[in-house]
Amino acid sequence: MKRSLRYRSALFAVAAAALFAFAGAAAAQDALTGNPIARIAKEASPSVVNIDVEAMVTRNYSPFPDDPIFRRFFGEEFRRFSRTVPMKGRGSGFIVSADGKILTNNHVVEGADKITVTMSDGRTLDAKILGRDPTFDLAIIKVDGTNLPVLEMGDSDKSEVGEWVVAIGNPFGLEHTVTVGVISAKNRSIHAENVNFDGFLQTDAAINPGNSGGPLIGLDGKVIGINTAIVPYAQGIGFAVPVNMAKQVMNDLVQYGKVRRGWLGVYIQPLTKEFAQAYGVSEEKGAVVSDVMPDSPADKAGLRRGDVIIAVNKDKIEGSQELVTKIRNFNSGETVSLTLIRQGKQMSVSVTLSEVSGSSEDEKSGGTEVLKKIGVEVSRITQEHRKNYGIRGRDGVVVTSVEEGSAAARAGIREGDVVLEINGVKVSDPSQIGNISTKKDSVVLLLLRDGRTFFLSLKLEK
Repeated sequence: MKRSLRYRSALFAVAAAALFAFAGAAAAQDALTGNPIARIAKEASPSVVNIDVEAMVTRNYSPFPDDPIFRRFFGEEFRRFSRTVPMKGRGSGFIVSADGKILTNNHVVEGADKITVTMSDGRTLDAKILGRDPTFDLAIIKVDGTNLPVLEMGDSDKSEVGEWVVAIGNPFGLEHTVTVGVISAKNRSIHAENVNFDGFLQTDAAINPGNSGGPLIGLDGKVIGINTAIVPYAQGIGFAVPVNMAKQVMNDLVQYGKVRRGWLGVYIQPLTKEFAQAYGVSEEKGAVVSDVMPDSPADKAGLRRGDVIIAVNKDKIEGSQELVTKIRNFNSGETVSLTLIRQGKQMSVSVTLSEVSGSSEDEKSGGTEVLKKIGVEVSRITQEHRKNYGIRGRDGVVVTSVEEGSAAARAGIREGDVVLEINGVKVSDPSQIGNISTKKDSVVLLLLRDGRTFFLSLKLEK
């Protein structure tokens, strides 16, 4: 019995010693490093801001029931009534310069007539847009300030799947909410309501409406992404623009008011098994050049229809979407080396990229000279557009405004029509319109209305 007691006492002493040793080690570690999540939340929160926007929106309405019979008998009268109403929105952003420059998402501030920024100390400041880029869904806004707290940018290329990250933002107006997760994946392709982009970081850190534009922060306290999108009805699936991409876009927006994005000037399609065999490519990795635009950088460099691009600056590409993403990473005027296979032989071609036609501000007003000349403004098709205009299952751009007395108005184009093609070229985003040739004095549109498609030919107004 005494032996048993002595044995139990010895075990207790060992266990206690181990427990105290562990506690001592934990305390020592905490004393040295502290809680990294708590530290990030404390240090980064003063740089994160709440963004409130307000816009006056003109909405069409009808006193008649939404019934096809009324459309048939009343025609344009069915949609003639309109009213202007205020629309409010909310998002997040973070300070990137001591003098008040703030990085956020384009969809947070797009179309805003008034932007109000609320600082962590409760101050409210008016902001103006310095530049925005719908392609990457980024924008720079500015408030008047000095010595404001700035978040340091990290290196998203060095981030790894499984790394811990912290998201800070204002979901549903709950200011400076902190959520924690990991990087779930890299180089995700997202083609959603507000964004059409390849190269996103995926995270399971909780992101909700209002988080858009807020920072995704690594455990070193540096920003590695800008929280941008979520998958509706899913849990733990959010996406952020990599900060390395954001830095490039931000610099151009501040300096030029737009992104001087590199443009190659080719139409591409995926490399299928059949294409690979036909073109003498050993792997199903690369992008097939289906056409080359006249006088484009690709045309001047000698690219041909049927070339298979397999690498950019010796970095291999998996497919056509990755080629698009890599080219977007370069500015106009930069020279890139394309590795391609032509008639079974590998070769390299140097291409000096030019600037993409159109700008961020062009896209705000519906893009591009061809539509301006006929008196039409367009935008991406949102869920609200689909609901209001009954748009179902089609790509294209939706007509948001028709200038009174314009060629478009005289031809009967109306708000809610969907433009599917311009001069035979399919369009699914306003940013594509700038690359469409309009040398002729007329333009042919393929339109969708009430589930039916039809062509319209219009004279371009000078």
